Amino acid sequence: MAAALTPQQLSETHRPTLDQALDAISTRAYWSPHPEHPKAYGEGGAPGSLGAAEGRAAFDAVLNARFDLDQPGTDGWTGGEVSPYGPELGVEYPHADIDILLPAMKAGTAAWRAAGPETRALVCLEILSRISARTHELAHAVMHTSGQAFMMAFQAGGPHAQDRGLEAVAYAYQEQTRTPGTADWSKPQGKRDPLKLTKSFTTSGRGIALVIGCNTFPTWNGYPGLFASLATGNPVLVKPHPRAVLPLALTVRIAREVLAEAGFDPNLVALAAERPGEGIAKTLAVRPEIRIIDYTGSTAFGDWLEANARQAQVYTEKAGVNTIVVDSTDDYRGMLANVAFSLSLYSGQMCTTPQNLLIPRDGITTEDGAKSYDEVVTDIAAAVTGLLGDDARAAALLGALVNPDVRARVEAAGELGEVALPSRTVANAEFPDAVVRTPVVVKLDGTKTDEDAAYLSECFGPVSFAVAVESTDAALELLRRTIREKGAMTVGAYTTSPEVERAIEDVCLDESAQLSLNLTGGVYVNQTAAFSDFHGSGGNPAANAALCDAAFVANRFRVVEVRRQA
Repeated sequence: MAAALTPQQLSETHRPTLDQALDAISTRAYWSPHPEHPKAYGEGGAPGSLGAAEGRAAFDAVLNARFDLDQPGTDGWTGGEVSPYGPELGVEYPHADIDILLPAMKAGTAAWRAAGPETRALVCLEILSRISARTHELAHAVMHTSGQAFMMAFQAGGPHAQDRGLEAVAYAYQEQTRTPGTADWSKPQGKRDPLKLTKSFTTSGRGIALVIGCNTFPTWNGYPGLFASLATGNPVLVKPHPRAVLPLALTVRIAREVLAEAGFDPNLVALAAERPGEGIAKTLAVRPEIRIIDYTGSTAFGDWLEANARQAQVYTEKAGVNTIVVDSTDDYRGMLANVAFSLSLYSGQMCTTPQNLLIPRDGITTEDGAKSYDEVVTDIAAAVTGLLGDDARAAALLGALVNPDVRARVEAAGELGEVALPSRTVANAEFPDAVVRTPVVVKLDGTKTDEDAAYLSECFGPVSFAVAVESTDAALELLRRTIREKGAMTVGAYTTSPEVERAIEDVCLDESAQLSLNLTGGVYVNQTAAFSDFHGSGGNPAANAALCDAAFVANRFRVVEVRRQA
């Protein structure tokens, strides 16, 4: 089949964007080619993109129908997604016979390898460009599989996810091009003729990559691994979470279309949807053809992958216990507002949401004077209540609980200690079947540091613990233990003391945890920006990789050398 997308067209369209991405990961300054505002798409917006009405219509069109991908080995159909907002999606996806699909995926590897790092990167950018044009459609898909409110689904599931995918492509290109493609080698031999060789260096992928998707952020967490592997020459098999298939199925369809138009085998990207209870992730993870695995989810399965998928390079983002240390502040109201928003965003269903608030038992100093532990906790509770007092605003910020397990944790939190802020039910006028709960804050004693202490385990969802500690020094000791033993994706701290600030930094440097200090404005501890912020560090138990750095891409390929006599 003749390529509809030529290398020249791809270069003219996307090389400037790739160059800007390479510059951004070097400077770490703010940059994004993907607009965050919904009005930037459709008529008068990005050329060829779907506007709000078109995106909703496109989403509606895939519901209650079969989602054909024309990929090899389809032996039946499967589905069953139910929106956290209530409706059944009714989409059926192809179920694959893995013994047929995996060999088919490998068939196009040689041509994809021969294309080289630049062409692979530009094809990936074309895929991302087409995904971006359908951001409105994908936002509805993310919303109705994850429970995110629409605006968060639009931004985090759309432009922010696309940024993370592009960031991975930029790192992949940078690492693959560190070594020149060819070299002339000449070694002097004194009076004799020099020894001469010509050498070629080709980047070669490790093999089929498996992306195991998560329920809460299917695109944001899925795109980095998908595009890092594809850009480094590997076929990619996408295994979505069974409750969040549609966003990644749409992504796979777009990728297959672009690959075919560029003259490559569309089976370089394929979907592995599973039947109810099938659990194919374990089966796929140990297949000899699978050489790379990207996973976001529970610690238990992440640990299993690291221990059992020995033939693969495994990248995991697991659970952690995120902590905020409150020592002192010169903007008490700003701190309260920032913490309240961080606890509330998407009902705390983010791997970066703070769980433990470590507050000295004797209180903290502020610009308004001393505040006792009880006052600080009461004021945090009041800030959350004020933020979420209006049901319409609360629903737009909280979204919906993603599964019954989260609801059960919220309802059981009161058994763990004194409730400083009870959770309440929020009505969603548009989706009356949505399960929406405000955060619950529980007071706990920080002197209890045995393994049964509730705050030493992740309690995923809108549950936070105000932990009374004897002093800031005790808070730092507990912070160190928490990161070292349980892991943390994020750490926050509030202090006006340079000495305390340095001590907190030292803990986070020692234990490899990403730190945010004295956030009182519109940036929150549970948000990170692609091209500038690192998501996770790979240095503590919460994750063995960071999104995104050189280490995230460099082990997805090898450089193969051919030497010839000159």
